[in-house]
Amino acid sequence: MNGLFSALKLRGLTLPNRIVVSPMCQYCAADGLANSWHVAHLTQLAISGAGMLTIESTAVEPDGRITPGDLGLWSDDTEAALGTVIQAIRDNSRTPVALQLAHAGRKASSYEPWRGGQLIPVSEGGWETVAPSAIPHKEGEAAPVELTKADIVRLREAFVAATRRAARLGVDALELHGGHGYLIHQFLSPISNQRTDEYGGSLENRMRFLLEVFDAVRDAWPDERPLGVKLSASDWVEGGLDIDATVTISQALKAHGADWVVSSSGGISPLQKIAPAPGYQVPFAARVKQEAGLVSTAVGLITEPRQADEIIRSGEADLVAIARAMLNDPRWPWRAAAELGAKVTAPPQYWRALPQGHADIFEHLVFGAR
Repeated sequence: MNGLFSALKLRGLTLPNRIVVSPMCQYCAADGLANSWHVAHLTQLAISGAGMLTIESTAVEPDGRITPGDLGLWSDDTEAALGTVIQAIRDNSRTPVALQLAHAGRKASSYEPWRGGQLIPVSEGGWETVAPSAIPHKEGEAAPVELTKADIVRLREAFVAATRRAARLGVDALELHGGHGYLIHQFLSPISNQRTDEYGGSLENRMRFLLEVFDAVRDAWPDERPLGVKLSASDWVEGGLDIDATVTISQALKAHGADWVVSSSGGISPLQKIAPAPGYQVPFAARVKQEAGLVSTAVGLITEPRQADEIIRSGEADLVAIARAMLNDPRWPWRAAAELGAKVTAPPQYWRALPQGHADIFEHLVFGAR
């Protein structure tokens, strides 16, 4: 069985290894515009030796931002700003770059996590949020506005417009955020979706918005570039989404041409009951891989190289997404290569910085602009 440092082909894109840098929100953009922080942050992660770098959740319209500091891709200005970041990555790394597109729905208009993460009232500079149903995320919050069918069409087209911008920027892969309690997840979950039209009720109806967005994005995205989806495989709330429903959703995505599914969990309700532990979401990824038959990504408290390698070798998942461990150690893939006897790419300026006792882990490739 292939291990963590084996290559993986996704349509016309070949990843040199199975390590994916997770999209991690930085909450420091201004009006959706990427800035020098994003250049520094993402370029560091791009020279880590990971198989693919995913740019943080990027809103398809201003009202879709989780916080006022979220990245956006809805205008020429936001496209140009993100293009500066991508060019910096390209100038210094050959790592494939993915971009996650999202809309926060009723979880938009929130303070940054370090400021509590709660809903910002309109009176304090927030904005009116939208959702499949007029149900607040938590008791005491203002209810979102229920989306009309015309709104649903408009939002689908916002995803398409952002997709076309991403294609112009030369992004290698796209991921739709369908988890963590954001808009697509809000349609999928019976906790947040109590519509009585064709977008609510049965699971088939609740996944309609996701599949319509997916199909429209796939049509607008170059055929040779892969497109994946992040899902919350369990709401961790009685009566909410579970892994059985997620397998069904993943099977539908496979039939519509999805290239991978990331199996995360939670986010739809503060009533969720989660007991996080190392690899606690890996069984979700294993079910998706085995029963949906598409590339499956494991994520969540995967912090050690041998742990990640075993997930791949055991066949539980095809990719592992590393988040907080990469922030803590931006050279995590170097350490993994040293421990596992593998090789990674690194810029020549850093070749002298080999992990002690491992003089042969770097592929001697010189980086430059594409």
